[in-house]
Amino acid sequence: MKLMYDLPQADKAAYDAAAAGEKMMYCVPFNMYEDRFVAGWTVVTDQHIYCILDGKILAVTDLSRCTVFSTEVLYGNCAFYACIDGITTLICRFLSGRNLSRYSVLVNACEALAEKLRNKEDPGEPVTNDERERFCPKCGRPFVAGTTVCPFCRDTKEVYKKLWGLTKGLRLMLFFPLFVSFITLAIQFILPAIQKVAVNDYLTNKSIYREGISLSDPNLRAFLLIFLAIVSIDLFQRAIGVIQSRLSAISGNKFTMMMRTLLYEKIQMLSIASISKKSTGDLMGRITGDVGVVQGFMTGQLPSLFSMGASFVLALVFLLMLDPIMSMFVFIPIPFVVYLVSRFWSTMQSRNRKGWVLGYHVNLFLQDILNGIRVVKTFGNEDREIDKFVTRTERAARQNESNAKLYDTIFPLLSFVVRFGSYLILFYGNYKLFTGTMNYGDLHQFNSYANIIYGPLITITFIPRQVSAFLTSLGKVLEILEEEPEVSDIGLPIDIAIEGDVSIKNVTFGYDSYNPVLQNINLEVQKGEMIGIVGHSGCGKTTLINLLMRLYDVNEGEICIDDVNIKDISQNALRSQIGVVLQETHLFSGSIRDNIKYAKPLASDDEVVAAAKMANAHDFIVNLPEGYNTMVGEKGYSLSGGERQRVAIARALIHNPRILILDEATAALDTETEKLIQDALNKLSQNRTTFAIAHRLSTLRNADRLIVLDKGHMVECGTHQELLDLKGFYWKLVMAQRQGSGFEKKKKKEAAPAAAAK
Repeated sequence: MKLMYDLPQADKAAYDAAAAGEKMMYCVPFNMYEDRFVAGWTVVTDQHIYCILDGKILAVTDLSRCTVFSTEVLYGNCAFYACIDGITTLICRFLSGRNLSRYSVLVNACEALAEKLRNKEDPGEPVTNDERERFCPKCGRPFVAGTTVCPFCRDTKEVYKKLWGLTKGLRLMLFFPLFVSFITLAIQFILPAIQKVAVNDYLTNKSIYREGISLSDPNLRAFLLIFLAIVSIDLFQRAIGVIQSRLSAISGNKFTMMMRTLLYEKIQMLSIASISKKSTGDLMGRITGDVGVVQGFMTGQLPSLFSMGASFVLALVFLLMLDPIMSMFVFIPIPFVVYLVSRFWSTMQSRNRKGWVLGYHVNLFLQDILNGIRVVKTFGNEDREIDKFVTRTERAARQNESNAKLYDTIFPLLSFVVRFGSYLILFYGNYKLFTGTMNYGDLHQFNSYANIIYGPLITITFIPRQVSAFLTSLGKVLEILEEEPEVSDIGLPIDIAIEGDVSIKNVTFGYDSYNPVLQNINLEVQKGEMIGIVGHSGCGKTTLINLLMRLYDVNEGEICIDDVNIKDISQNALRSQIGVVLQETHLFSGSIRDNIKYAKPLASDDEVVAAAKMANAHDFIVNLPEGYNTMVGEKGYSLSGGERQRVAIARALIHNPRILILDEATAALDTETEKLIQDALNKLSQNRTTFAIAHRLSTLRNADRLIVLDKGHMVECGTHQELLDLKGFYWKLVMAQRQGSGFEKKKKKEAAPAAAAK
């Protein structure tokens, strides 16, 4: 992340005059001052903070008098504060977007710098931040998440090069229709020459009609040969067209399959952080809709564009050979068409992107509502959601309608301009016929070649619309393919058989590197131990287990399993030996047997039943109409919450992991079901290193150790009884839960007599 910019000349002169002898450490922009947009600079030296605007020093802050720095998100903008002599003082204001992350890094940097000044230490070198930029330096728009790609500033040539790379292995099949089109092109130019002979020598040769025609007449035989040649060429051309269409269908399907497979494989390889930033509907749209647009252009429109380009050049050559003067009429409108199309190109690109985004929002809304249809019906909001859907679809429809109106207005006018040359040819050609300087056959041949040129010229007016849609969809596909996974294996990862020792050393992590969620966490776990993780919501419990599974990489420190850094272990080897049971259990559409076997596809039926029995799930499964073959439905909603949880535990049991992670596995369940699941979890955690998160602290009293997190720090560690004896943070959590539980019981006792009286 860039924390040092070059000052404009006027601002640099003001800075040099005010900060002579000081070392510039950081220079970042601010863009709000007195409720107006500006282009100012916050310059941090080894002694002061300068706010510079339009060549003037607005304010100077002495770093040695500062203690705490902070940023605050205000309404429509953000602020950078410093605590000067105990008083919080505004340094500058800025729009969020690209600058909030810079000032968040600047907070820590300034605090460290101020502390060194107070202690009279050397300020050292400026702090750097390796987090990549999120905004395009050219246009200021955000990059595609996880990439340095700006869809508005992307080089079109680069896009085509990457598409060429993607076609490796399919090029011959994809471009064979292109070769076939050249054969068709050659036939296009042969036919007018044959027709010219037929018209000049036979159709308009009056001497033949005066002499009469017999079957033995060589003129008739020649004419019949010409007739048969025209019919044969037409049949051959149509046969070639059938071959071209069939090859296009085959190559198009293979290309589509290849692209969708690549996209699906890449999505599977992306880190959870990348996937969580995208919706299911968005990813599905790119795999299906956008790939379909790219395939249609590659196998349908691209060969025709090449063919028309070649036919344009050849027809031009023939026209110049036939009549250079008359051929000039064809090209009179071309400069106007090219000029109008070039001026219209950026508008079409912008409109296509807007249409894509609005369509994406419709799909996103549809996916969200269909996933939550039970909630919609529970609150009786069907009509309101229908209105929302209609509003969104109308917005997308209006944009598409506006695009269509514009296209359907502009392009017919462009087509008329292109065709205007044919009217000049008609006038001049007939004039030459009247004067006897041109034959009918010659005029027919010239018109045929002119029409070959007009085809590409008219198509040019539609090319921008087709290419724009193609580039928009291809850009969406490449965004996924170019995204770098935030978590990836090293060059030669290790596959180890995990025993279960876990070491967490000085781990600091933040989803944004400048805003840590966990700080300096240290923990040594022996194999077979059960570790309970407790704390208030948002303290970093789930983040810690996500780091252990390496769904994210730590910013500082390391996590080791059996004395091996998990970054050196292949992700597949690591996660295949870790079992997870979550509060929100996801079951795949299919049978109960398939869901249990998901963790071990080759498991036998006996292993499935054994795992279900250990998970206390066998009894309810055999009572279902189809037993283990019962279909659970989408996300398993045909089962109750407790039943889904026990199937998930059976899935983890059959997996036989060496490390087990339980994240609120018994939350929001009735007492009887919770006891069944707790018994199953106790069986599951035997002889395994277990990390368990639970808000019900009573479920963790049997853990070997408990770690207590508060605001990202590990504040306590010990057994249940040891932590109670400390009467610290954990003791307060337990007391708060006991008081809450007693209050509920008291309410029920007070409500019982009143209910009986009624």
